[in-house]
Amino acid sequence: MSALASNITYAENNVTMPITTGVLAQPITIDFNRSLHDTTQCATFTELTAATNKHPYVIATRMLFTDSKITSIESLVADDGDWVFNATNHLKWTQQEHWDVIPESKRDSRAVIQAAGDAYLDNWGDSTVKVPYGTPCARLEGGSYTASSVDGKTNTCTMGQFPVAFKVGNRRYVIDETVGGVDIFNDFPFIEATKPEGTPSGNFIRVENGGIRYIHEDTICATKNCGR
Repeated sequence: MSALASNITYAENNVTMPITTGVLAQPITIDFNRSLHDTTQCATFTELTAATNKHPYVIATRMLFTDSKITSIESLVADDGDWVFNATNHLKWTQQEHWDVIPESKRDSRAVIQAAGDAYLDNWGDSTVKVPYGTPCARLEGGSYTASSVDGKTNTCTMGQFPVAFKVGNRRYVIDETVGGVDIFNDFPFIEATKPEGTPSGNFIRVENGGIRYIHEDTICATKNCGR
């Protein structure tokens, strides 16, 4: 029995297409993957690192379910030319992170987890927004890691001030309280020189004790390295 609903929609990098023509329809060597399971809204999120694939990728995919059928799939498919893309480095760092299940008594609520992710995105356009960074906090942006050691004791997630004010819109969430995880698909303004209104992007975040521990960012560029 097919797990796909008859009316399924499929999109890559915000472009709707037949699922049979998408990247997930082809064989891919997956070196590492990590998932969120959102039992409240019947959704999943998976980040795939395919560093040793003939064509290296980092792929972020969210799926929505209705009556045990997949009704919507959308992926961010990052490869060469996307924002600071380096699948080998991405694999190196993501494998060293700890996203263990959090004991139930220590888990943050959905509201706290989402608020932490929203504050991080809101801060990009308004530096007065307070972000609940944990200590330590490390960010994996494309293939660039902001911490010299995953066991460091400092917050290296703080973003610098952007030269223009903007709002990150079109946010879509998958939240998993068991690992303190939230993924936010969004349209990132400013970064892509040819798309100031926003380019497909995603932020995969772990929250521990109310503070952000890890951030993964994947941003799709229309021009090499978003023209920066």
